[in-house]
Amino acid sequence: MKAAARASEGPGRRAAVLGKPVAHSLSPALHRAAYAELGLDGWSYDRYETDEDQLPGFVAGLGPEWAGLSLTMPLKRAALALCATVTPVARSVEAVNTMVRGADGSWHGDNTDVPGLVAALRERGVEKAPEAAVLGAGATASSALAALAAMGADQVEVYVRSEARAEEMREWGRRLGVEALARPWERAAEALRRPLVVATTPAGAADALAADVPELPGTLFDVLYEPWPTPLAARWAERGGTVLGGLDLLVHQAVLQVEQMTGVATAPLAAMRAAGTSALAAR
Repeated sequence: MKAAARASEGPGRRAAVLGKPVAHSLSPALHRAAYAELGLDGWSYDRYETDEDQLPGFVAGLGPEWAGLSLTMPLKRAALALCATVTPVARSVEAVNTMVRGADGSWHGDNTDVPGLVAALRERGVEKAPEAAVLGAGATASSALAALAAMGADQVEVYVRSEARAEEMREWGRRLGVEALARPWERAAEALRRPLVVATTPAGAADALAADVPELPGTLFDVLYEPWPTPLAARWAERGGTVLGGLDLLVHQAVLQVEQMTGVATAPLAAMRAAGTSALAAR
Protein backbone atom coordinates (compact mmCIF):
# COMPACT_ATOMS: atom_id res chain seq x y z
CA MET A 1 0.00 0.00 0.00
CA LYS A 2 1.41 3.38 -0.96
CA ALA A 3 0.63 4.95 2.43
CA ALA A 4 2.66 2.27 4.20
CA ALA A 5 5.54 2.81 1.80
CA ARG A 6 5.61 6.52 2.50
CA ALA A 7 5.29 6.00 6.25
CA SER A 8 8.33 3.74 6.23
CA GLU A 9 10.58 6.35 4.66
CA GLY A 10 11.61 7.66 8.07
CA PRO A 11 10.65 7.81 11.75
CA GLY A 12 8.06 10.49 11.05
CA ARG A 13 6.56 12.43 8.21
CA ARG A 14 5.30 15.99 8.42
CA ALA A 15 2.77 18.18 6.67
CA ALA A 16 1.12 21.51 7.49
CA VAL A 17 -1.20 24.25 6.33
CA LEU A 18 0.30 27.69 5.65
CA GLY A 19 -1.46 31.03 5.31
CA LYS A 20 -2.19 34.33 6.97
CA PRO A 21 -4.38 34.24 8.96
CA VAL A 22 -4.32 30.50 9.54
CA ALA A 23 -5.42 30.00 13.15
CA HIS A 24 -9.01 29.40 11.99
CA SER A 25 -8.07 26.61 9.57
CA LEU A 26 -9.84 23.27 9.94
CA SER A 27 -7.16 21.49 7.93
CA PRO A 28 -5.26 20.13 10.98
CA ALA A 29 -8.44 18.48 12.28
CA LEU A 30 -9.18 16.90 8.90
CA HIS A 31 -5.67 15.64 8.12
CA ARG A 32 -5.02 14.36 11.64
CA ALA A 33 -8.30 12.44 11.55
CA ALA A 34 -7.19 10.86 8.28
CA TYR A 35 -3.82 9.85 9.72
CA ALA A 36 -5.52 8.28 12.75
CA GLU A 37 -7.98 6.36 10.60
CA LEU A 38 -5.21 5.15 8.29
CA GLY A 39 -2.93 4.12 11.14
CA LEU A 40 -0.17 6.54 10.13
CA ASP A 41 1.15 7.01 13.67
CA GLY A 42 4.38 8.64 12.55
CA TRP A 43 2.63 11.45 10.66
CA SER A 44 1.97 14.95 12.01
CA TYR A 45 0.10 17.94 10.60
CA ASP A 46 0.46 21.48 11.91
CA ARG A 47 -0.31 25.09 10.96
CA TYR A 48 2.07 28.00 10.43
CA GLU A 49 1.14 31.62 9.86
CA THR A 50 3.11 32.58 6.76
CA ASP A 51 2.79 35.46 4.31
CA GLU A 52 3.92 35.72 0.69
CA ASP A 53 7.33 37.19 1.58
CA GLN A 54 8.04 34.44 4.10
CA LEU A 55 6.91 31.52 1.94
CA PRO A 56 10.09 30.95 -0.14
CA GLY A 57 12.31 30.88 2.94
CA PHE A 58 9.91 28.61 4.82
CA VAL A 59 9.79 26.08 2.00
CA ALA A 60 13.57 26.22 1.45
CA GLY A 61 14.14 25.41 5.12
CA LEU A 62 12.05 22.23 5.18
CA GLY A 63 13.87 18.97 5.80
CA PRO A 64 13.38 15.61 4.02
CA GLU A 65 10.76 14.54 6.56
CA TRP A 66 8.28 16.96 5.01
CA ALA A 67 5.75 15.29 2.68
CA GLY A 68 3.43 18.13 1.78
CA LEU A 69 1.89 21.52 2.38
CA SER A 70 -1.65 22.87 2.19
CA LEU A 71 -1.82 26.52 1.16
CA THR A 72 -4.54 29.01 1.89
CA MET A 73 -4.77 32.72 1.25
CA PRO A 74 -2.70 34.68 0.39
CA LEU A 75 -0.22 32.04 -0.76
CA LYS A 76 -1.92 30.17 -3.59
CA ARG A 77 -0.45 32.24 -6.41
CA ALA A 78 2.96 32.76 -4.79
CA ALA A 79 3.38 28.98 -4.48
CA LEU A 80 3.43 28.56 -8.26
CA ALA A 81 6.98 29.85 -8.50
CA LEU A 82 8.22 27.34 -5.90
CA CYS A 83 7.03 24.23 -7.72
CA ALA A 84 9.15 22.30 -10.22
CA THR A 85 5.98 20.90 -11.77
CA VAL A 86 2.38 22.13 -11.68
CA THR A 87 -0.80 20.37 -12.75
CA PRO A 88 -2.82 21.81 -15.65
CA VAL A 89 -5.74 22.61 -13.34
CA ALA A 90 -3.54 24.61 -10.96
CA ARG A 91 -1.95 26.41 -13.87
CA SER A 92 -5.35 27.19 -15.39
CA VAL A 93 -6.56 29.04 -12.29
CA GLU A 94 -3.08 30.31 -11.33
CA ALA A 95 -3.47 28.91 -7.82
CA VAL A 96 -1.67 26.12 -5.97
CA ASN A 97 -3.30 24.94 -2.75
CA THR A 98 -1.30 21.72 -2.49
CA MET A 99 2.45 21.12 -2.60
CA VAL A 100 3.79 17.57 -2.50
CA ARG A 101 7.47 16.71 -1.99
CA GLY A 102 8.95 14.45 -4.63
CA ALA A 103 11.57 11.76 -4.04
CA ASP A 104 14.22 14.10 -5.44
CA GLY A 105 13.26 16.87 -3.00
CA SER A 106 11.46 19.02 -5.56
CA TRP A 107 7.90 20.21 -5.10
CA HIS A 108 4.85 19.39 -7.20
CA GLY A 109 1.96 21.86 -7.20
CA ASP A 110 -1.73 21.07 -7.56
CA ASN A 111 -5.12 22.67 -6.95
CA THR A 112 -7.55 20.31 -5.22
CA ASP A 113 -10.25 22.98 -4.80
CA VAL A 114 -11.49 22.44 -8.35
CA PRO A 115 -11.87 18.63 -8.29
CA GLY A 116 -12.98 18.90 -4.65
CA LEU A 117 -15.88 21.13 -5.67
CA VAL A 118 -16.81 18.70 -8.44
CA ALA A 119 -16.63 15.72 -6.06
CA ALA A 120 -18.79 17.46 -3.46
CA LEU A 121 -21.49 18.17 -6.03
CA ARG A 122 -21.38 14.64 -7.39
CA GLU A 123 -21.79 13.29 -3.87
CA ARG A 124 -25.12 15.14 -3.79
CA GLY A 125 -26.21 13.86 -7.18
CA VAL A 126 -25.19 16.85 -9.30
CA GLU A 127 -23.30 15.35 -12.23
CA LYS A 128 -23.74 18.06 -14.85
CA ALA A 129 -23.92 21.86 -14.79
CA PRO A 130 -25.51 23.03 -18.06
CA GLU A 131 -27.08 26.04 -16.33
CA ALA A 132 -25.24 27.61 -13.43
CA ALA A 133 -24.54 30.95 -11.79
CA VAL A 134 -21.66 32.16 -9.64
CA LEU A 135 -21.98 34.90 -7.05
CA GLY A 136 -18.73 36.83 -6.61
CA ALA A 137 -15.48 37.22 -8.50
CA GLY A 138 -12.61 36.35 -6.15
CA ALA A 139 -10.12 33.48 -6.21
CA THR A 140 -12.75 30.90 -5.29
CA ALA A 141 -14.93 32.12 -8.16
CA SER A 142 -12.24 31.18 -10.68
CA SER A 143 -12.05 27.70 -9.15
CA ALA A 144 -15.84 27.48 -9.38
CA LEU A 145 -15.68 28.39 -13.07
CA ALA A 146 -13.08 25.69 -13.67
CA ALA A 147 -15.20 23.12 -11.83
CA LEU A 148 -18.33 24.05 -13.77
CA ALA A 149 -16.41 23.83 -17.04
CA ALA A 150 -15.28 20.33 -16.04
CA MET A 151 -18.94 19.46 -15.44
CA GLY A 152 -19.95 20.42 -18.95
CA ALA A 153 -20.94 24.07 -18.64
CA ASP A 154 -20.55 26.12 -21.81
CA GLN A 155 -21.80 29.34 -20.20
CA VAL A 156 -21.92 30.51 -16.59
CA GLU A 157 -23.59 33.65 -15.29
CA VAL A 158 -21.33 35.55 -12.89
CA TYR A 159 -22.70 38.32 -10.68
CA VAL A 160 -20.12 40.95 -9.75
CA ARG A 161 -19.90 44.43 -8.25
CA SER A 162 -17.79 46.26 -10.85
CA GLU A 163 -16.88 46.24 -14.52
CA ALA A 164 -13.27 45.52 -13.56
CA ARG A 165 -14.39 42.35 -11.80
CA ALA A 166 -16.62 41.51 -14.74
CA GLU A 167 -13.68 41.68 -17.13
CA GLU A 168 -11.57 39.55 -14.79
CA MET A 169 -14.22 36.84 -14.81
CA ARG A 170 -14.60 37.03 -18.59
CA GLU A 171 -10.83 36.54 -18.89
CA TRP A 172 -10.93 33.56 -16.52
CA GLY A 173 -13.71 32.12 -18.64
CA ARG A 174 -11.65 32.48 -21.81
CA ARG A 175 -8.75 30.67 -20.16
CA LEU A 176 -10.98 27.89 -18.86
CA GLY A 177 -13.03 27.37 -21.99
CA VAL A 178 -16.34 28.55 -20.58
CA GLU A 179 -18.17 31.77 -21.42
CA ALA A 180 -18.54 33.94 -18.32
CA LEU A 181 -21.66 36.06 -18.75
CA ALA A 182 -21.06 38.97 -16.40
CA ARG A 183 -24.09 40.48 -14.67
CA PRO A 184 -24.24 43.42 -12.23
CA TRP A 185 -24.59 42.55 -8.57
CA GLU A 186 -27.83 44.54 -8.43
CA ARG A 187 -29.42 41.72 -10.44
CA ALA A 188 -28.01 38.91 -8.27
CA ALA A 189 -31.50 37.74 -7.28
CA GLU A 190 -31.85 36.45 -10.85
CA ALA A 191 -29.06 33.95 -10.17
CA LEU A 192 -31.17 32.16 -7.57
CA ARG A 193 -33.50 30.82 -10.28
CA ARG A 194 -30.73 28.79 -11.88
CA PRO A 195 -30.55 25.01 -11.22
CA LEU A 196 -27.10 25.42 -9.62
CA VAL A 197 -25.80 28.47 -7.77
CA VAL A 198 -22.27 28.72 -6.36
CA ALA A 199 -21.87 31.52 -3.81
CA THR A 200 -18.23 32.54 -3.39
CA THR A 201 -18.75 35.87 -1.61
CA PRO A 202 -17.35 36.82 1.83
CA ALA A 203 -19.44 36.43 4.98
CA GLY A 204 -22.44 38.74 4.94
CA ALA A 205 -22.16 39.79 1.31
CA ALA A 206 -25.06 37.64 0.08
CA ASP A 207 -27.23 37.70 3.20
CA ALA A 208 -29.80 40.07 1.69
CA LEU A 209 -30.47 37.59 -1.12
CA ALA A 210 -32.17 35.22 1.33
CA ALA A 211 -35.39 37.17 0.80
CA ASP A 212 -35.26 36.35 -2.92
CA VAL A 213 -34.94 32.56 -2.76
CA PRO A 214 -37.58 31.12 -5.12
CA GLU A 215 -40.36 28.77 -4.09
CA LEU A 216 -38.67 25.75 -5.66
CA PRO A 217 -34.91 26.32 -5.54
CA GLY A 218 -32.35 24.00 -7.10
CA THR A 219 -28.88 23.43 -5.62
CA LEU A 220 -26.90 26.02 -3.68
CA PHE A 221 -23.19 25.61 -2.97
CA ASP A 222 -22.25 28.31 -0.47
CA VAL A 223 -18.49 28.03 0.09
CA LEU A 224 -18.60 29.60 3.57
CA TYR A 225 -18.42 27.32 6.60
CA GLU A 226 -18.30 29.85 9.42
CA PRO A 227 -20.76 31.20 10.37
CA TRP A 228 -23.04 28.40 9.22
CA PRO A 229 -25.66 28.23 8.00
CA THR A 230 -25.61 31.57 6.23
CA PRO A 231 -29.00 33.32 5.93
CA LEU A 232 -29.04 32.41 2.23
CA ALA A 233 -28.30 28.73 2.92
CA ALA A 234 -30.86 28.58 5.74
CA ARG A 235 -33.63 30.05 3.59
CA TRP A 236 -32.66 27.78 0.70
CA ALA A 237 -32.98 24.70 2.92
CA GLU A 238 -36.32 25.92 4.33
CA ARG A 239 -37.67 26.03 0.79
CA GLY A 240 -36.57 22.47 0.11
CA GLY A 241 -33.50 23.13 -2.02
CA THR A 242 -30.26 21.15 -1.89
CA VAL A 243 -27.57 22.96 0.11
CA LEU A 244 -23.83 22.36 0.23
CA GLY A 245 -21.50 24.39 2.42
CA GLY A 246 -17.86 25.27 2.77
CA LEU A 247 -17.20 22.20 4.90
CA ASP A 248 -18.22 19.99 1.96
CA LEU A 249 -15.63 21.70 -0.23
CA LEU A 250 -12.98 21.70 2.50
CA VAL A 251 -13.37 17.99 3.21
CA HIS A 252 -13.35 16.88 -0.41
CA GLN A 253 -10.30 18.94 -1.33
CA ALA A 254 -8.54 17.69 1.83
CA VAL A 255 -9.28 14.08 0.86
CA LEU A 256 -7.34 14.64 -2.35
CA GLN A 257 -4.50 16.30 -0.44
CA VAL A 258 -4.19 13.38 1.96
CA GLU A 259 -4.11 10.92 -0.92
CA GLN A 260 -1.34 12.84 -2.67
CA MET A 261 0.77 13.51 0.41
CA THR A 262 0.58 10.01 1.93
CA GLY A 263 0.18 7.90 -1.20
CA VAL A 264 -2.93 6.17 0.14
CA ALA A 265 -5.40 5.13 -2.55
CA THR A 266 -8.55 6.34 -0.76
CA ALA A 267 -8.61 8.79 2.14
CA PRO A 268 -11.30 8.34 4.84
CA LEU A 269 -13.94 10.87 3.82
CA ALA A 270 -16.40 10.04 6.61
CA ALA A 271 -13.82 10.31 9.40
CA MET A 272 -12.52 13.59 8.03
CA ARG A 273 -16.01 15.07 7.73
CA ALA A 274 -16.84 14.03 11.29
CA ALA A 275 -13.65 15.67 12.55
CA GLY A 276 -14.45 18.89 10.72
CA THR A 277 -18.02 18.93 12.05
CA SER A 278 -16.77 18.40 15.61
CA ALA A 279 -14.13 21.10 15.28
CA LEU A 280 -16.72 23.62 14.08
CA ALA A 281 -19.16 22.67 16.83
CA ALA A 282 -16.47 23.23 19.45
CA ARG A 283 -15.93 26.87 18.40
